[in-house]
Amino acid sequence: MLVSVFAMTLVACTHAPPSLPVKAADSPWEEVRFPGKRVTTYDPITQGRFVGWQASAQGSASMLRRRLHVPQGVEPTLRFAWKTNALIPDAVVGVVDKDDAVTSVVVAFDGDHQSLSLKNQMLFDLAEMVTGERPPYASLIYVWGHDQATIESVVNSPRTDRIRKIVLEAGPAHLGQWREYERNVIADFKRAFGEEPGPIIALGIMTDADNTGGRAQAWYANVDLTTSR
Repeated sequence: MLVSVFAMTLVACTHAPPSLPVKAADSPWEEVRFPGKRVTTYDPITQGRFVGWQASAQGSASMLRRRLHVPQGVEPTLRFAWKTNALIPDAVVGVVDKDDAVTSVVVAFDGDHQSLSLKNQMLFDLAEMVTGERPPYASLIYVWGHDQATIESVVNSPRTDRIRKIVLEAGPAHLGQWREYERNVIADFKRAFGEEPGPIIALGIMTDADNTGGRAQAWYANVDLTTSR
């Protein structure tokens, strides 16, 4: 259901923005549940220097998010680590009804909603009516893809062009290992969307297996978005 896709990136921010430098760790994590979806559980974990959550999904989809505000023109650095021991059978990033990911890190952006296509404006209105929150103008999602996915490829959501994904891992080569990343999200946004980004309004993590009805387990750690003056 398309509304559920929008709900999965419901990270709009209505609070007053913190002053720079922005550090995502300064704002609390909160659970986001999606209408009609079973809930993925997120349990706190510490494994040496890796501090974060264990995510467990069973035909489910829900998110943890942090609200924040990084003004347009600032280039923050996204750092995080993730790990999984198994991929989701039959999951294929970008394919309708198979578009699950064992690991996802979401960065949401604001923008001029009036510039959206009429179709997207109508879908945003519907999502807001169902969930009580308006979807962000654009969402950039980093994922662990299936065997045939291409590392660093950009995959458009099959249901809306306002959600685009960058594949950071593909297939089983690094299962069971902590994988650490450092990304320039502004450069990634420009490559994925071909436009200038607006302010960043939230950061999230999500393990979902609702489309395939499968099971997934993953670990996230040291997830942060920082800027400097």
